[in-house]
Order: sequence, then C-alpha cells, then structure tokens
Amino acid sequence: MKYKRVLLKLSGEALAEGAGNGIEPAKIRKIAAILARIPKLGVQLGIVVGGGNFWRGRAYPEMDRVTADQIGMLATTMNAMALSDALNQAGAENRVMNAVTMNQITEPYIRKRALRHMEKGRIVIFAGGTGSPYFTTDSAAALRASEIEADLMLKATQVDGVYDSDPHLNPEAKRYTKLSLQEVLDRNLKVMDATAAALCRDNKIKLLVFSLADPENIIRAIEGEEIGTLVY
Repeated sequence: MKYKRVLLKLSGEALAEGAGNGIEPAKIRKIAAILARIPKLGVQLGIVVGGGNFWRGRAYPEMDRVTADQIGMLATTMNAMALSDALNQAGAENRVMNAVTMNQITEPYIRKRALRHMEKGRIVIFAGGTGSPYFTTDSAAALRASEIEADLMLKATQVDGVYDSDPHLNPEAKRYTKLSLQEVLDRNLKVMDATAAALCRDNKIKLLVFSLADPENIIRAIEGEEIGTLVY
C-alpha cells in the first residue's frame, strides 16, 4: 500500500438520509464495510466525523457561539458511536476517543493511546472535534492528522475534487488534479477552512479530496490511484 497511516474526514451528511438529516442505517453499514477492510491491508486508520446531519450552529445565529459549538461536539459523538457500532457489526475492532470527557460512553483522547490502538490494528474514531469552540471538524481532522503523523489526510465530499468554482452552479468549472495548500489559501478555495489548511501546510500533511458517491474510492485513494484532487 502507498500509505501506512491515514486520517479520514467524514462529514455528518455522509452518514445521513437523503435530506441530509439523521442517520441512514444502510448507508452507514455500506461505509463501515469498506472501512473494515482497511486494517486488513496493513494500513492504520483514524477517522474524524462531523455532526452536520444533526446540528449546524450557524443556523442559530442568536445562540451563544460557545454553546452552539458544544452542541455540535455532542452531534459528532453521536455519529462516532453509530459508526463504531456499524464497524463492530462489520467485524472491525475500533475505539471512539473523545476530546470531550464522556467516560461512561467513550475513551478520552490521549495521543499515545490512540497511536497504540492503531498499531494494534484498531480503527480509531475521533469525536468531539478539538474539544474547544470556534474550531470546525475540518480543523479537528487537520489537528489529529498532524498529531498521529498521518501519511495522508482523506476528505470525502459530495464532489470529485477541488474546483475553481462551484460545479453545481457553473458547468464550466475547472477541476484541479493537484494544488498546493498555499494556493488553496491564496485563492480562497472552499476545500476546508483557513485554520485547517494552514495546519496541514505547516505540518506537511498531504490532503486528498475525493467523492464518496462510491465508497470504494476510499480504498482507491489509499492504494494511490489518481482520483480527486491532491493538495500538498
């Protein structure tokens, strides 16, 4: 395999029903079946999952920002636990490690313990974002990728890479095959928020943006196939 340790960022919508809300059992089982194959390929896997299928704090501008972000951390925990259960059913040993203290239901995030789990072939799901408000789950993914020294960060999206404009609105939009993280920042491309992009740049984390329309793309990406957009 081209990569030995990867961090996968999944949006909450990736697990959701058609309207983007809640959890679709068939969809989460399909994704879990793909993810369960990865440790068998000799690749260590960490996952950061968002919470947008349950909660988006920006939809409540009148709410205190810290409170809204903390509710979002709870939403990521629900998704992480659902994904963990699906992985268990797929036969993949895993652990949910949380940046927010919830000892009754998840392990606390401790970097060395997370690395040890992955070295033992367990998939580690990182919940709770960074544990602090004002940071997105993209930033959490970039942070965890840096901490575990991932060879590659995968970002599964609804489009097949990074475009110079919204391909849903502009049929002439150009897809990039390769970009630098500095170009992402300079051109204000909507790959991830600026904090996450800067973290990846400063810690030399390569990022691959690809479509999750076919979950097999996760395996293709880890095998080094030229799909999506490589941001480096």
